[in-house]
Amino acid sequence: MGSYTPKNILITGAAGFIASHVANRVIRSYPDYKIVVLDKLDYCSNLKNLLPSKSCRNFKFVKGDIGSADLVNYLLITESIDTIMHFAAQTHVDNSFGNSFEFTKNNIYGTHVLLEACKVTGQIRRFIHVSTDEVYGETEEDAIVGNHEASQLLPTNPYSATKAGAEMLVMAYGRSYGLPVITTRGNNVYGPNQFPEKLIPKFILLAMQGKNLPIHGDGSNVRSYLYCEDVAEAFEVVLHKGEVGHVYNIGTKKERRVIDVAKDICKLFNIDPDTSIKLVENRPFNDQRYFLDDQKLKNIGWSERTTWEEGLKKTMEWYTKNPDWWGDVSGALLPHPRMLMMPGGMERHLEGSEGEKPASVGSSNTRMVVPSPKNSSTAQQKHPFKFLIYGRTGWIGGLLGKLCEKQGIPYEYGKGRLEDRSSLVGDIQSVKPTHVFNAAGVTGRPNVDWCESHKTETIRTNVAGTLTLADVCREQGILMINYATGCIFEYDAAHPQGSGIGFKEEDKPNFIGSFYSKTKAMVEELLREYENVCTLRVRMPISSDLSNPRNFITKISRYNKVVNIPNSMTILDELLPISIEMAKRNLKGIWNFTNPGVVSHNEILEMYRNYIDPKYKWTNFTLEEQAKVIVAPRSNNEMDASKLKKEFPELLPIKESLIKYVFEPNKKN
Repeated sequence: MGSYTPKNILITGAAGFIASHVANRVIRSYPDYKIVVLDKLDYCSNLKNLLPSKSCRNFKFVKGDIGSADLVNYLLITESIDTIMHFAAQTHVDNSFGNSFEFTKNNIYGTHVLLEACKVTGQIRRFIHVSTDEVYGETEEDAIVGNHEASQLLPTNPYSATKAGAEMLVMAYGRSYGLPVITTRGNNVYGPNQFPEKLIPKFILLAMQGKNLPIHGDGSNVRSYLYCEDVAEAFEVVLHKGEVGHVYNIGTKKERRVIDVAKDICKLFNIDPDTSIKLVENRPFNDQRYFLDDQKLKNIGWSERTTWEEGLKKTMEWYTKNPDWWGDVSGALLPHPRMLMMPGGMERHLEGSEGEKPASVGSSNTRMVVPSPKNSSTAQQKHPFKFLIYGRTGWIGGLLGKLCEKQGIPYEYGKGRLEDRSSLVGDIQSVKPTHVFNAAGVTGRPNVDWCESHKTETIRTNVAGTLTLADVCREQGILMINYATGCIFEYDAAHPQGSGIGFKEEDKPNFIGSFYSKTKAMVEELLREYENVCTLRVRMPISSDLSNPRNFITKISRYNKVVNIPNSMTILDELLPISIEMAKRNLKGIWNFTNPGVVSHNEILEMYRNYIDPKYKWTNFTLEEQAKVIVAPRSNNEMDASKLKKEFPELLPIKESLIKYVFEPNKKN
């Protein structure tokens, strides 16, 4: 049996409990490994769990959802990921009885997205899928041999059913496409940092507050518990010594009844179990026992190290020192909590300040929901607009959501894929929007060169997907604002560089040098036939966020050499609010969505030097030299923005807009 050495590891869900211990351990122990953490910061995640790794150079955190195929593909490619440790999941059984669809979405669909990305990129050398002992179902009370890795899967609750379903996908991708998959199935885990919906942290916090410890049923259910650091070590062993195609149980043969766990916690706090333990109504179904055979993992070098007494004491000490780690968790401490999936949620930051406020972070996050009184004085009148936005994980789509929040406009992000007509219809029927904004599309990561080798994927989204959305909106009588591109033109004899003669809305595209531009020109021409579409030609978008890698200024300021050509550009800080106003005015047709005039690369970099970095230097090279280091040619042109300027007279020329919205706000003293 050989040993595997990864280089760049993606760990999903690592702001959660188990995965954060694994991530911190690997980051600390293997400084040569690069660790990228992907987590959407759901209710049971907390960035403070990753504090030990915050200053490590081999650690990177990305906030995002594994259900976003574009994001996952982008991360695998740009971070050169060769290994995935997939922990991200909805895991609390009680929640699965009340919101099983969310478990299907996260646990099955999310896993499927990851697997498909692995198949498409073809660069993954290990995919470690983290499952649960609950997929085996209930173990007979008198069984003396635990479930082994080849035992039949017989899940008994919605949570374990989704985990078993995800396992089937993992196995299928391993066999059909040769993906190097490994699956783990683990017993219950406890220790510091665990969200208190789980038994042990819940009992500890309730005991700290002098409250009763609620036990489902009669407390005779048997569980096996492993301390978190032992489990982190188990994943370290599986990562380096696990064999592709195999399943490994991570377990212990030391079992405890739930009521005995409660009594042990009462003992630690010196309280009377007879008065502190309260029996409550049982779950709809509560497996009596899970029992694993863990010999296979022991054979490759792992063993449990922490005794129950030692681990429980460490856990109790941590919670007593960090009682506010999770903020207000009163809802999770109920006997039967239900974390309802609603838009918005608590985003916990690394600094962990007490003054944190709830931040709306998209429809996939969660919060505790408390019914409001029917006659609440805070009830608002129905808003005249409601927007449905596609492109939640994209730059423009994300900014649109923030603008809607700022303006108090109700909005939701679309859940369907653009090429899936039925899911788009479902979105519209569910959301009932007044307008649809399409900011989704394939632009290529890190740039449009990606599209040259992924032509069918580019067509699927940029052409078929956009047309499908436009057609669905037309059927429903809804205006669609479509963020397109002006990179479908290039300077020519009728529009020479430096002449001030720009391309107008009625001009036919003349640049198809890149496959990306070709698809965008194609779909724009077809969309002319849809009277319900407002097409906005965006060019070389710029915003005041100079840390965003999609920002044109950010891009060119990081290049070793740049060309120096005047171009029309779009200042998003000024123009995105205008796009919302265009929706309110029900404007249609094609619009050159740029600031009036042109600005060159050198002029922008001179502003960057004057306002941001006085020591900044750059070098120019020619288009011929540029062509040697790129795959596809780039578009350079001037757009005539007079139509937009006539509708919005306050629109600033490009250079004035750059200074007002970008450089002045970022000016360094």
